[in-house]
Amino acid sequence: MSTLEGKVALITGGGSGIGAEIARTLAENGCRVAIAGRRESRLQEVVASCNHEILYRVCDVASRDDVAGLFAWAASHVGSIDILINSAGINIAKRSMAELDPTDWDKLLQINATGAYNCIREVLPQMRERRDGVIVNISSVAGIRAGVLGGVAYNASKFAMSALSLTVGEEERQNGIRLTSIYPGEVETPILDERPVPVSAEHRARILQPEDLAAATLMVVSLPPRARVPELVIIPTTQSFT
Repeated sequence: MSTLEGKVALITGGGSGIGAEIARTLAENGCRVAIAGRRESRLQEVVASCNHEILYRVCDVASRDDVAGLFAWAASHVGSIDILINSAGINIAKRSMAELDPTDWDKLLQINATGAYNCIREVLPQMRERRDGVIVNISSVAGIRAGVLGGVAYNASKFAMSALSLTVGEEERQNGIRLTSIYPGEVETPILDERPVPVSAEHRARILQPEDLAAATLMVVSLPPRARVPELVIIPTTQSFT
């Protein structure tokens, strides 16, 4: 029997890309899974694509009221959360400092960084009570290597998410709560559609695929409570890390 059998997992950003693939993978490995995202149609597509039951709820993680509603719903529909995956994230096309609109700066920080904070804040009380729980934050190499490609706001939001994860991980480890930041390099997800320069099909085929991130996440959440992985970098073989 899987070590995850019967565990409850909640995944934000579960309507596409990395979040959707993590949801399917955890469901296939015995978890009771709920996904959240802003677009109901996308969430429904993920539910329909999986051979195992997945529940869903529409939620904008940037809204603290939405997040509070999500966790209240989860308590009554799936139970206490053992695994939280913060996978909600966006980027924009006009991302250089010269082009960046202040409203886009606010939006990226609110979704990518504050959204993760909102969800972590909601889940911690129940994890503290059980003295057990795993939180995985899907960050980006842009959160440890601030390059031009990611853009000013995206890089800043991912650095903030990384600092959030590391700090809360240190604070909560004595309570049996383990936090992991996963830093993917380039991944074939819908976020590539926001690149300033279109990405070719050949390039998309060479980079990481969502299932690679799902496999990495499965490894992290399957570890015994005595083991924690504060940070994990996973990049395509073709991508530099210098």
